[in-house]
Amino acid sequence: MDEVSVYAAIGARLTQYDLDIDAAVLTERSSLDLPVGMQYTWRHATKPFIYAACSDGGPGKSGTRHFACALRMDAAGALSFHGEPVPLQWRPVHTCTDRDSRYLLIAYPAPSCVSVHRIREDGTLGEEIPQDAFKLEKTAHQVMVTPSNDRVILPVRGTSAENGKPEDPGSLHVFDYRDGKLAHRQTIAPNGGYGFGPRHVDFHPFKPWMYMSIERQNEVALFELGKTIEGPKFRKTALARPDAEKPRQLVGAVHVHPNGRFVYVSNRADGTVDFHGEKVFNGAENTIAAYSINAQTGEPKLIQTEDTRGMHVRTFHIDPSGKILVAANMTTRNVRDGDKVRNVPGGLSVFRIGDDGKLAFVRKYDADVSQANMFWMGMFARSRSRG
Repeated sequence: MDEVSVYAAIGARLTQYDLDIDAAVLTERSSLDLPVGMQYTWRHATKPFIYAACSDGGPGKSGTRHFACALRMDAAGALSFHGEPVPLQWRPVHTCTDRDSRYLLIAYPAPSCVSVHRIREDGTLGEEIPQDAFKLEKTAHQVMVTPSNDRVILPVRGTSAENGKPEDPGSLHVFDYRDGKLAHRQTIAPNGGYGFGPRHVDFHPFKPWMYMSIERQNEVALFELGKTIEGPKFRKTALARPDAEKPRQLVGAVHVHPNGRFVYVSNRADGTVDFHGEKVFNGAENTIAAYSINAQTGEPKLIQTEDTRGMHVRTFHIDPSGKILVAANMTTRNVRDGDKVRNVPGGLSVFRIGDDGKLAFVRKYDADVSQANMFWMGMFARSRSRG
C-alpha cells in the first residue's frame, strides 16, 4: 500500500501529516511557510512536485501579493521550495495541471479568468502562455482538465442576491485545450444562469460522467462528457434538511470515490444568531454528503450526511486507497449548549469509508484557527497515484 501524506494549510503555514490508513491516525511531521496564505494545491502527474497557489487575499478581499509556488516532496513527504515563487497578477482560488503536467492552470475569481503557465522538465514553473480574450461571468471558482486532456472546465459561481444587489448568474464554461492554449467552446447556464451557482467538478474514473457541486443552491449535479457536455442530467440536494436551510449554508468541494461507486460533497456553514448577547452558530449543516452512483445512469442518490464536528467544511479529500476521508473544518464558532456557550475549534476530521460508501467518524484533530483559517487540505500518495 502506498504511503500517504496529508497536508493542511492555516494561513501561510502548510503542515504535513503521515496518514496511517489502518489505524485512521494522523501524525504531524513537518511544516513549510509559504510567502502568503495558501489557496489551493495540485500534485504533479508523475514527479514528486506539488504546485501551490497562494495569496494575501481571500473571500471579499482582493489582496496585493499573489504567487504560484513549485514545491518538492521528499521520500518522507516533507516539502521544500523548488525554484522561486512566481508572482501572479490577481488572487488565485484554484489550480490544477493538465493530465501530463506540462502546464499549470490557475483560476481567479476577480477578475474572473484563467492563466496557464509552462512546467519545465525539471518541475519548476516557466513562462505564462498568452490566451485569447474571453468574457466570463462573476467569480470563477475552479479550473479542471478533462480525463481526455483535450478540454478545460471552468465553473463560474456567480453571486446570490444580497443587501439589495441582484443575483449575478452562474455558468459552466468549456474550452478546447491543446498545448497550453484555450479556445472557448461551450457555455452551460440553465435558466440564463439564475439559480445556478457552480463551484467545483470531479470526474468519474471509468465513465464519461462529471459531477459538480452547485454552491449557492446546495446541490450536486451530473453531466455527461460527450462531443459536447450535456446536462445537468440530475440535480440533487446535498442537505439532510433542505426545507430548513439557514443563512450562510453552502456546498464546497466534490470528490468521486476511486472505485466510481460513490460521490461526496461538503456542506459548509458558519452563520450566527444572538444568544444572551453572544454570537453563536445558527445550527446549519456542516457535513459530508455521501451519494451512491447508479452504474447505468450515473444518477447520484443521497445515502448519508455525516457531521464533521466542526465549522465550514471548505475542503476534504479521499486517500488513494478509498478507505479514509479527511475533512478540514476551516473556522471556529461558539455554539449553544443548553443554557451555556462552548467553542467548537477548527481542525481535521477523519472518517473511515465503508464498503457501502457511508462514513464512520473516527476522530477530530483540533487546530488553532484564531489568527487564520484552515483554508485548504489535501492528501497525496508519496509515490504517484490518481490526483
